[in-house]
Amino acid sequence: MTETAGSPATPPLTSGVHHVGLTVPDLPQARAFFLDVLGFTQVGEKPDYPAVFVSDGTIMVTLWQAADPQNAQPFDRKNAIGLHHLALQVESGAALETLHRKLAASEGVAIEFAPESLGGSAIRHMMCAIPGGIRVEFIAPQG
Repeated sequence: MTETAGSPATPPLTSGVHHVGLTVPDLPQARAFFLDVLGFTQVGEKPDYPAVFVSDGTIMVTLWQAADPQNAQPFDRKNAIGLHHLALQVESGAALETLHRKLAASEGVAIEFAPESLGGSAIRHMMCAIPGGIRVEFIAPQG
């Protein structure tokens, strides 16, 4: 018997995302963005690394300080292997519009595109680069 996409012979060995780790050029700035702009809560830290752990109650994001930010290479999403972007869900289209306005007014945030339909569907999304240049997509469910 052969397997087809979407119907494995055995169940998956994983059960979701525990956390996403991001290396950032300015840990205090990234921490402030997640706490003050997105409303995450700090759930831990490791000062000697240094790292800060933040959560929205569903996902944890680990923010790691780059050792030498001035000489670190920014991620090139078209030519490097690794995280293309982080996608976070928001509760509604109205919440996405509110978040877009807040992000547009936030220092160090570059809006790549404003809220729009995702592939012609009722789902809406937007993309930005947060302080430090990491791309984050925000997605509102249908309806």
